[in-house]
Formats: sequence, structure tokens, C-alpha cells
Amino acid sequence: MKTRPSVRPSVRPSVQHLRDRLLQQEDLNFLLTNRVPRLLLTRFMGWFSQIRQPLVCRLSIRVWQLFADLDLSDAKKTQFDSLHDCFIRELKPGARPIDPDPAVLCSPCDAIVGAHGPVQGLEVFQAKGFPYTLPELFGADPQAFEPYRDGRFVTLRLTSSMYHRFHAPHDCRVHHVTHHAGDTWNVNPIALKRIEKLFCRNERAVIHARLAAGDHRVALVPVAAILVASLRLHWLGSLLGLAYRGPNELPCDARFAKGQEMGWFQHGSTIIVFAPPGFTLAPGIAAGRTVRMGQALLRLPPP
Repeated sequence: MKTRPSVRPSVRPSVQHLRDRLLQQEDLNFLLTNRVPRLLLTRFMGWFSQIRQPLVCRLSIRVWQLFADLDLSDAKKTQFDSLHDCFIRELKPGARPIDPDPAVLCSPCDAIVGAHGPVQGLEVFQAKGFPYTLPELFGADPQAFEPYRDGRFVTLRLTSSMYHRFHAPHDCRVHHVTHHAGDTWNVNPIALKRIEKLFCRNERAVIHARLAAGDHRVALVPVAAILVASLRLHWLGSLLGLAYRGPNELPCDARFAKGQEMGWFQHGSTIIVFAPPGFTLAPGIAAGRTVRMGQALLRLPPP
């Protein structure tokens, strides 16, 4: 009697597998996240995420979890009033240890490390073969960008599921903020390889600070993206974003301890950290690596 060959049962692909395959189709990913009415979708998400209705909130978070690795285990709250409330969630105390070394500039946020390295004169790279200049990103005032000539930069990309608040990388005093109105292109690696000078096109702010140690300067440049065109800075009264109509130059005097919260994005996006010459990359920081807020990012020059 002949035995029939065994047939391996078909395996139904998981939602995560299908999602990953979709995201790997770069052309399709770019079309779905950029060749759409970006500003309209961003304004809609800003409205929708603020809806305070328990069922809408729970369903929205469930859908979000289908398309992103959303981990809420370290969140301070277990129930959220709205999707926005979940986006800007706080963490449990002690969830992000702060590197105590005074010679360390720590990461201001949870992120994936993107392009990084020395600033070549005034030129920076958002991706291989796609440079931009400090004046294009910071604005035309030489006092704003000259301290970072031949300095160092690190690009930190926050995905949609990450912790969206950002913190002081060192004991510092923030003395000026410049707001730049702009577009809301996606800032994922696929878009960075296709859109020249993308960071200089998008809605962004330039936060200028002086460190308490050695009077060094640093600049944090939060860049908004599609669905994310709002930025809350705790020391400013206005929400910076598409609806902002106030002055672009915002002198201020706000002091922060290392690791103290500075503000949040309404969703995921990017923060570019700039330091003057003499700063060096901390061990273990490399493109594609995930860092957490408080982890060593750069080392200050020797005193």
C-alpha cells in the first residue's frame, strides 16, 4: 500500500509579516507616505488624535499596533483619554536612566541613529549623496550656525511608536529658538534618499543652548513630518506648528538639568543634534542603532 506524501500545511502570513513586506517596497512606501495631501492629512490627524472618546481611542490604538511595534509597558498611565494622550505619554519613573558623567552629552530622546559624523565646513548629509548646508537648516544668521562649522552632528529619528518626549542632553540654558515654517514630508530613510534637502524643507525649530560645563554651545533641531507638524516647548507659551502665526525669532531664558523634559512632538519625527568642533561620538553610536533617552551620545572635549 502506497503512502501519500505528506503535504506541509500552508502558513497564513501574519499581519506583521505583511506589514513588513509592504514597507520594504520602497516605491510604494514613498507614494503612500508622500504623494498624498500631506498638509491636509496632518491637520486631520491633529484633529482626530484629540477626540476624547474611549471607544475611538481604544480602536485607534489597536489599529496603530497593527502597523507599528507599539510598546506601552513602560508608560506611566495604563488608560489614555485620546490617541494624542497616548502619543505624548509619559514614562514610569526610572524607565530611562540618565548617564551621570559630566563629560557626556546624552541622547535627548528615544530614536534610531541616522546620518552622523563631522560637519564638513558648513555642509551636512541627510543621506549618502544628499547634502544640505547649515545656513539652509538654521537660517541666514551667521551667529546661529558658525559655532558648528567643522563640528559634529547626529540625526535621531523617532518612529511613530516611540516615546515622543525629548529632554535636555546636559545641564544647559536655552537662550534662543528659531521657528521655520515648512512642509511635512515623511522623514524616513526612503524619503531621505529621494528628496533633496528634506530637513530644510520641513516645519522645524532650532533650539540654541549653552552647556553649564565649559560654556559649550549645542543646538537641537526638531524637524516635523507628515502627521506631525506641531511641537510643544515647555518654556514657550505657543504651540509651534502649521497654525503658528507668531514671531519666528524667539529669545528666551530657560534652564534645564540634564535629563529634564523640554517638550514633545505630537507624533514621531527627527531631532538633529549639533555640537561644535572637539566633540566626539560616544562608543556604540552607529547608524541604524536604537538609542534611548539618557544614553551617552557624544563626549565633550577635554577641559
